[in-house]
Amino acid sequence: MASGVRVRSPVNAGYFYPADPGELVETLRASFLHRLGPGRLPEKAPLEYTGRVIGVVAPHAGYVYSGHVAAHSYLELSDAGRPDVVFILGPNHHALGVPIAVDENDAWETPLGQVMVDKELAKELSSLERIVLFDYQAHFYEHSIEVQIPFLQFTFPETPRIVPISMMLQTPEAAVRVGKAIASLIKNKGLKAYVIASSDMSHYVEARIAREKDFKAIEKIKALDVEGLYDTVIEEDISMCGPGPVMVLMQVARELGYTNVKLLKYADSGDVAGDKSSVVAYASLSFEK
Repeated sequence: MASGVRVRSPVNAGYFYPADPGELVETLRASFLHRLGPGRLPEKAPLEYTGRVIGVVAPHAGYVYSGHVAAHSYLELSDAGRPDVVFILGPNHHALGVPIAVDENDAWETPLGQVMVDKELAKELSSLERIVLFDYQAHFYEHSIEVQIPFLQFTFPETPRIVPISMMLQTPEAAVRVGKAIASLIKNKGLKAYVIASSDMSHYVEARIAREKDFKAIEKIKALDVEGLYDTVIEEDISMCGPGPVMVLMQVARELGYTNVKLLKYADSGDVAGDKSSVVAYASLSFEK
């Protein structure tokens, strides 16, 4: 890596996922082969980009609890072929920085190495939609985007460039604006691109209640009903932490004609820990033509 390049360090390594590279690779392998995972590994040789899938929803909890659910999303991307760039959107849990922030760093580092940020594309996005601003602070501690990157590196060893976008402002209006801007860039530049929306579902409720509420939200996601998802999250008091990123992906899918939304996997922390009285739930979804 050239001198003068600004690199975001893996601040959540050792917490949400292993800090040792060998252990991390084994944990990722185990996620794909887990009894609740997809049951097979990504292709060793990357497939040609097909354009069949535009993006996925993937959870961002500790790998031991949600890695097997995330693996369903990444296997779907692997099967759809290697892109040139991936927009990764995650909620801002720390309420630091600007409302919607693209990262100012040139690269993100994990125990598996560095991934370059597509700064030129990020600048174009910020120019196209003025609510998307460059900001370090929003990304400094945040795990919702960071935990996606080792999965991306494992899935595509020649890892595509990324555009990390942190969302503290998670309204339908903001999501529609960002989604339209991303869709415009993908379409007008002919990008081979994916959008990853990082979100967990219900938090710290009984598993039965979590499932009942979450599937109301999932029905809105499958219908690409941006406003309906937001209203359902509010009205049903669903503690889904990343509705903003998911609504952005839904809007991108609406703009580009990816109307086939599939639920790949739904599970909760109790499936691993055994305690179903208070769980965090996770969903993996793909957006296809």
